[in-house]
Amino acid sequence: MGFGREHIVMLPMIAKGHLIPFLALAKQMQQKTGFTITIATTPLNIQYLQATISSTSSSSNTQSHSNNLDINLAELPFCSSDFGLPPDTENTENLSMKQIGDLCAATVNLEAPARRLILDIIEKEGRPPLCIISDMFFGWATNLAKSLGTENVTFTTCGAYGSAAFMSIWLNLPHRSTALCDGYFTLPGFPDQSRFHISQLHHYLRAANSTDFWPKFYQSQFSLSTKSFGWLCNTAEEIEPLGLEILRHYFRLPVWSIGPLIPKDALKNSSTSDLRVSRQPAEKCMEWLDSHGSDSVVYISFGSQNTISETQMIELAIGLEGSGWAFIWVIRPPVGYDMKGEFRAEWLPPGFKDRMCKSKQGLLVHNWAPQLKILSHKSTGAFVSHCGWNSVLESLSQGVPIIGWPLAAEQAFNSKMLVEDMGVSVELTRGVQSVIVGKEVKRLIDLVMDKSGEGGEMRKKAGEIKAQIRAAMREEVEFKGSSAKAMDDFLETILSARQEHKSIIG
Repeated sequence: MGFGREHIVMLPMIAKGHLIPFLALAKQMQQKTGFTITIATTPLNIQYLQATISSTSSSSNTQSHSNNLDINLAELPFCSSDFGLPPDTENTENLSMKQIGDLCAATVNLEAPARRLILDIIEKEGRPPLCIISDMFFGWATNLAKSLGTENVTFTTCGAYGSAAFMSIWLNLPHRSTALCDGYFTLPGFPDQSRFHISQLHHYLRAANSTDFWPKFYQSQFSLSTKSFGWLCNTAEEIEPLGLEILRHYFRLPVWSIGPLIPKDALKNSSTSDLRVSRQPAEKCMEWLDSHGSDSVVYISFGSQNTISETQMIELAIGLEGSGWAFIWVIRPPVGYDMKGEFRAEWLPPGFKDRMCKSKQGLLVHNWAPQLKILSHKSTGAFVSHCGWNSVLESLSQGVPIIGWPLAAEQAFNSKMLVEDMGVSVELTRGVQSVIVGKEVKRLIDLVMDKSGEGGEMRKKAGEIKAQIRAAMREEVEFKGSSAKAMDDFLETILSARQEHKSIIG
C-alpha cells in the first residue's frame, strides 16, 4: 500500500500507562506510512517520552525529534499549581484519588494549546492534519477536530472488554439505579450472563452518584468520545471477540483492533527488548532467572503507580515463602507512604529479606524491573499482577498465566475476562482494603505453578493466546494477521474520508 505525505496529531492522557502505548502506536504508524506524527503533551511528559525514545535508540540523541522516526514531540503548556495541584504535577503517579480527579479536570484546559498547535500546522502545511488521535478521556478532541476541518479518532490504550465495561458503568451507574442481587448487577451492553459484582468496583465508583465529579467528568468525555470518527483498540480480534462486539454494537462505533502494541522483538522466540531500559536491575534479574529452571519462578508486580497495604504485603510475603517457589517481587512502600521513598524492613515479616537472599528463593527489586524481559524468560511460570492492560498483554504475549489482584480503573473487569472468558487466570483478591492470608496466597501459587490439573490447563490456554497474538501481529509478504489488516483498513478509511472532504469543499 502506498501513502502520501500526511500528518497525524496524537493527544495521550497524561499518565505513563497511556503515554507508552501512544508512543508505540506512533512508531508503528510512522514505520508503516512515513507520515509525520506529532505527539502533543505537557512539558514533563515530553521529557519522559524523550527519555523513552532515547533508551530504545542506538543514538544518544534526546531531542524532541527521533533520529530514525519522524515523530515530533510538541509541548502543551500546563501549570499544575493553577489547578490546586502540587508544582510539577503532570501525570497520575504518586497522586491521591482527589488529586487524580483535579488533574483529570485540568486536562480539559489542554484544548486551547492543542488548538493553537493544530492551527500552526495548518498555517505551515496549508491543510489540517489527516486526523487527531486522542485518548478516550479526551472527548473534547472530537469537537476540536470538527472545528478545524479534520477528524478525531479515539484510541483506548485498554482492552475492548475493560473499556466497554468501564464506560458503560460510568455512563449508566447501574449499581446505583437497580436492585442488587447478592451484590451482582447487569451492565448495559453486556449479555445478561456476564454479571458484575459490586466488589469489582473501586470504592469511589461504588459511592458515586450522578452529581459527583467523577460521573460528570467521565460522562462528558465518554459521550463525546463515542461521537468520534471511530476507535482504535489496543487488542486483537482473536483474543477479545466479546469485548469488541460490545464496543461496536452497544456504542455503535467502528473499531479497529490494532494491538497489542508491544515491541516486535517480544513476539519472537528470543530474548526481548523492553521499552524502558535500566541496565543494572535488568542484568541482576536476568542473571537470577538464568540460575533457575524452566517455569519455576513467580513474578510479582502491581504496575508503575500502584502498591498494596502493609498488612497485605506481609501476608503476600508469608504466602510466597511458604509456597517454596522462587520469585521476583517488584516491591515499593505500602499504601499511605511515599512510593518512591526508602523501603523499611518492618513492612515485611521479620528476617524475610535475609532469608530470601540466603536461600536464593526470592529476589526483591525496588520500584522497577524489566517486566517484558522477565515475562519472556523461560524460567518465569506465573505473574501476580494488578491486571493493568499493558501488563496483561505483555504476560499473554509470552504465554504466562496470571494470578490477578486488580486494584483500580478497569483492572477488575480485565481480571473478570481473564478468569471467565479466557481461562488463563485465577483471582487472589481485589483492591487495597481486602483481607488476604498467606495460606491462600500459597494455595493459588501452587495451583497455577503445578503443570498438572488446573494450572496446566491455564498454561495451555495462555500458550494458545500467545500464538493468536503473534499471528495477529504478523505482517509479511505472504501473510498479514488481523491486527496488521486492521491497521491497513483504518489508514485507507481515514484517507478516504480526507478525499471525500476535499470533494465536498472543492
